[in-house]
Amino acid sequence: MNGKMSIEDLISSAAQDAGGWLGSLPIAQLATSADGTIVRWNRTAQDLLGYSPPQIVGRHIADLLHPGADRSLGRSLWETAATGRGVMGTVTAWHQDGHPLEVEIWACPVPGRRHGASAVLVFAADAHAARRIRGSSAVWDGLFARSPVGIAILDTQLRFLQVNPALEAMNGLSESAHVGRRLAQVLPEVNAEDMEDAMRQVLATGEPVLDRRRAGRTPADPTHDRVWSCSYVRVEDPGGRPIGVIASLLDITEQQHDHIEAEAGRRRLALLSEASVRIGASLELERTAQELAELAVPQLADAATVDVLDTLAHGDEPATGLAGGIALRRLGKAPLTGSAVIGILAPLGRTLVFPAGAPYTQALTGRQPFLIPELDEQAVASAARHTTKAAQLLPAGVHSFMMAPLVARDLVLGVATFYRTRPIGPFGPDDVTLAGELAARAAISIDNARLYHREHETAVILQRSMLPQHITAPPGIEVAHRYLPASDVNEIGGDWYDVLQLPGGKAALLIGDVMGHGIAAAAVMGRLSASVRALARLDLAPEELMNQLEATLDDLAEPMIATFLYAVVDPETGHCRITRAGHPPPATVAPDGTVRLLQLPPGTPLGVGGTTFATTDLTLPPGSLLVLYTDGLVEARGSDIDERLADLTRLLTEPQGSLDHLCDSLITHLVPASADDDIALLIARIGSGPSTPRPAGPSTRV
Repeated sequence: MNGKMSIEDLISSAAQDAGGWLGSLPIAQLATSADGTIVRWNRTAQDLLGYSPPQIVGRHIADLLHPGADRSLGRSLWETAATGRGVMGTVTAWHQDGHPLEVEIWACPVPGRRHGASAVLVFAADAHAARRIRGSSAVWDGLFARSPVGIAILDTQLRFLQVNPALEAMNGLSESAHVGRRLAQVLPEVNAEDMEDAMRQVLATGEPVLDRRRAGRTPADPTHDRVWSCSYVRVEDPGGRPIGVIASLLDITEQQHDHIEAEAGRRRLALLSEASVRIGASLELERTAQELAELAVPQLADAATVDVLDTLAHGDEPATGLAGGIALRRLGKAPLTGSAVIGILAPLGRTLVFPAGAPYTQALTGRQPFLIPELDEQAVASAARHTTKAAQLLPAGVHSFMMAPLVARDLVLGVATFYRTRPIGPFGPDDVTLAGELAARAAISIDNARLYHREHETAVILQRSMLPQHITAPPGIEVAHRYLPASDVNEIGGDWYDVLQLPGGKAALLIGDVMGHGIAAAAVMGRLSASVRALARLDLAPEELMNQLEATLDDLAEPMIATFLYAVVDPETGHCRITRAGHPPPATVAPDGTVRLLQLPPGTPLGVGGTTFATTDLTLPPGSLLVLYTDGLVEARGSDIDERLADLTRLLTEPQGSLDHLCDSLITHLVPASADDDIALLIARIGSGPSTPRPAGPSTRV
C-alpha cells in the first residue's frame, strides 16, 4: 500500500469487500464534533448531496436538513448518537442543487479519552437505493432458501462458501460439510474434474456455462447413479472483478432415463428397418444367415452366430420333432475376425450336434428366447456337460448371453445366438424383444429361400422331364440342341424344343417359350409339348396345328401366353413350311456360308386369340442349316435387339465344325455370364451336304 489510506477510503473499501448488498450501495461517511460541527466529509458524501468539503466542513449538521421538513427527527437522531448510543433512521436532506433527498443514516458515537462522546461518525445512503437493494437481497435470500433447484456459491478457488437446502438434499451432506472444501473433496464419486474445468472457464471468460452434465453417486443415494444438469455464472464485484461462481443444479435422472429409453427405441426401430431391407433379399440360405449375424453386431451384441437345421442346409425338409436332440449347421457368424469370442465358437459350415438336454435344444423345443443376463460359473455349468466351449466364454469376457429361435410358419428352422462382452450392462427385456424380431424376420426369409429352392428344383425337374431326353434325328436330318436354365437368381422358365418324325419322310422341327416362370410355366410347357407331339402325328397343316394349340391354352383356368415356331421339313427336296406365333425369326446358313435371318410373318403369341396364322414356304439347298432359338439367346438387358441379332448372324458366318460345336459357340459368345432367362437352341442340317468346315460367307436378312 502506497502512503496512508484515509478513513474514508478505508471504510469504503471495507464496505465493498464485505460483499452482499452493502458492497453494492454507495455509502457516504461524515463526522461531527461533539457540538454537531461537521469535521470530515468524504467523496461519496459529496456525490450524494453535492457539497464539496470546503462548502460543508465547519457547518452544523442540521444545516443539511431540508428547511421545509421536520428537523426535529434529525436533531433527535444526532443528539442520541452524541450521548453514546448508535442510531439509524430516515431523514430528508437538502441537496446542494436545491432539491430534497430522502437519506438513510446510521450514526454512532466515537468515544473520547474522557467520559462521553467526543465525535459522531455518520453513514448515509440514498434511501430509495437502500430499499431497492434490500428488496433484491430479500428475494435472493428467499430464492436461495426455498428453491427446489440446488444452488451453491463458490469462491475463486472453487471452494464452497454457501449451499442451499435443496443442494444439501441432493448431495446428502449438510452445508457445514461443504463449506471450505472443493467438489472433488465433497463428492469423490462424481465427475468433479469436468465440473471444475467448466467453473474455471466461467471465471476466466465471464461467459456462463449452461447444462453441463454432472453424473455419479452421492451420499443421498449411494447405490444408484444419478445425473444433474449444472449451470455456472460468474459473480463480480462493482469493479467487475471475479469474486466467485454461482452454481445451479437440477436432478434430471428421470428425464435422462426417458431420453435414453427413447434413443434406444429409435435405434431399435432403425435396426429393424435395416433388417427389412438387408435380410432375405437374395433368397440364399447362407447369405440370409450371415446377414442376420452381421446386422446384430455391434448394434445388439458383440458377437453372434446363426445355426440352421442340418436337414434344411442339405436341402431337405425341416424335421418336426426335436425331442431326441438336434443337428445344426453354422451358416452365420460375426465378426469373422478380431474377436476372442469368435475364435472360441465353431467355424462356418460346421455341423453341431446337441442332445435333448442342451440349452440349444431347449430353446428350439420351447420356441421361446433363452436369456442368461448375468453369465457366471453356475450358468455355464449346465452347458458344460455338453460342450467344452461354454467354459471358455467367461475368460473371453462374455458376461451376457441369449438365444432366439428361428421359427416361421410354425416350423423351427434354427437358432440365433448373441454374446455381449462390452461393459454396457446385460441383455435386458428390450434386447430380447429386438432379438426375437430380428430372428422372426430372418426365419421368414430363410423359409422363403427354402420354399423358393424347393419350387425351383421342382420346376427344373418338371421341365427337364418334359424336354426330349434323346432326340433321334429323322433320316436326312442332322440335329444338335442345347437347353440352358436361368441362373439361380431367376426362376425356371417354360422354354422347350423337339424334333418329330412325320409321315412321308418329313420331319417337324419346333421350339417354344411359355411366358412366365416357375412350376406353372413348366407345367403349361409340358402340356403344350405333349399336345404338339400328338397333333403332329396327325400330319396337320402348320396353321391348323397352331389353332389346336390355341384351343389348348383356352382350356386353362388361368390365361397363359406362349411364343411358338413350327417347321415342317422335307429333307429329300429341302422344302420347308414354317409358321411363327410371336417367336423370334429363324436363321438359315447355306452351304456356301451365306446367312439369312428369315423375315416371316411374325404372328401373335398363342393364347392371345382372334388371330390367323400364316405359313411361309421356302426351299433350302441340301446341307443348309436351320437355326431355331428362344429369346433368351438374343435378348439382354441394356442391349438393342437388332444388335444382338446381328451378333447372331455374324457368329453363324464364321467357319464351324460340328453342329455341337456351333451350339456351344453361340451360347458361349452370346451368353457369356449366367443367363437371365431360359435358353433353348435347336440347329438342324437339312438334306445331304457338306458337314466339314466351310469358308465364311456373307450375312443377309430376307
